[in-house]
Amino acid sequence: MVCLESDLQDGQMKEVEVDQNKILLVRNNGEFTAVGGLCTHYGAPLIKGALVGDRVRCPFHGACFNTKTGDIEEFPGLDCLPKYKKLKKRVKKMSGRVPGVSHTVVLIGGGPASLQCAETLRQNGYEGRIIMVTKDEQLPLDKTKLSKAMNIEIEKVLLRQNDFLQEHGIDVWTKKEVKSVDTEAKTLTFSDGTNQHYDQLLISTGGRARPLQCPGAELKNVKLLEKKNVKFYTSNGVAEIRGENGKVKEVVLKNGEVLPADIVIVGIGVIPNSNFLKETSVEIDSRNAVVVDKFMKTNIPDIFAAGDVVSFPLPLVGHKRVNIGHWQLAQAHGRIAGLSMLNQQVVINTVPYFWTMLLGKSIRYTGYGEGYTDIVFKGSTEERKFLAFYIKDEEVVAAASLNFDPAVARLAEMLLMGKRITKAQAQ
Repeated sequence: MVCLESDLQDGQMKEVEVDQNKILLVRNNGEFTAVGGLCTHYGAPLIKGALVGDRVRCPFHGACFNTKTGDIEEFPGLDCLPKYKKLKKRVKKMSGRVPGVSHTVVLIGGGPASLQCAETLRQNGYEGRIIMVTKDEQLPLDKTKLSKAMNIEIEKVLLRQNDFLQEHGIDVWTKKEVKSVDTEAKTLTFSDGTNQHYDQLLISTGGRARPLQCPGAELKNVKLLEKKNVKFYTSNGVAEIRGENGKVKEVVLKNGEVLPADIVIVGIGVIPNSNFLKETSVEIDSRNAVVVDKFMKTNIPDIFAAGDVVSFPLPLVGHKRVNIGHWQLAQAHGRIAGLSMLNQQVVINTVPYFWTMLLGKSIRYTGYGEGYTDIVFKGSTEERKFLAFYIKDEEVVAAASLNFDPAVARLAEMLLMGKRITKAQAQ
């Protein structure tokens, strides 16, 4: 590997290969740093991402890394980038449980928020007991892969292997459902009748699929499927699902049109899983979400909440309370909650960054576009290459793209830094 000093100017990066390892060289303010060149989420080449200051953002799913330390600063993903000094690899360490320390943190839920909270605790020297409780049968999974490879082996989508969890003293109780919480006694009661004491508690129970509220919604074959040749009926809705012999036969739209159907796919959002808290004093909003502050604290001492189940203040929209069900944000919440448990009140500013894969095409989206009034569109849908800016009050509040990398990644960094982009500038 040969890289001359003149090969890189300030604010530039270059990918090199050493011993079959992709390494990202970065130059900022005359200083050179070297970190792993592949995103730790799904292995995307960071050289194709957006470099802003000492941060590089993955163009695929929005993960961000500090190019000086390799630390992951924005999710998704669990691991930091390896940092190289004289081409020697350095990796961030984690602690484990210390015998005799009785303090116990219980994490309800087996998703990314719980796992990130557990790892954050261990990364910052927590020596007590960590118990993750999930009603799932498996260890925490990368559920974003399940809709893309439905026949994949469980071992291939585990977020962490069991050996890793055991090494760092993270107990995972599967097939265990919390039925109630006694916030005064700090005790959980499970569906099997057993109890568990906690000193600090994280509620990260996610959400469940919102059911259709119309006649026939209970018929068989109202399930989970995606296929090609989808026809859209916009500005409409479902009035009724009709069946025959207990199975779906047709769908009646609100405009009276009748569609023959063998299977109905329902994708109308989720409902936060907070019913087990109804007998407590934990604050729940009108949408069933657990209310938290910017440190993921609830209104009850030593109880925190994170992920799809919460209503939280989003800095991007002036700390307005929102409920956003998304993997990346759940991980960010988990980190904030873990630090808060250790009395490290750190606010992690994050910008929502979504992605999806449709018919082999990957669409990116960043920002918070609720209430947008206009769209500035560049490119062509026919050519499958476009960038769309969502406008509200004459400013860009979000953007979506297809085959326009790293435009959305760059916009995410600009929104994160609080930069104002006007409609005129977008045009």
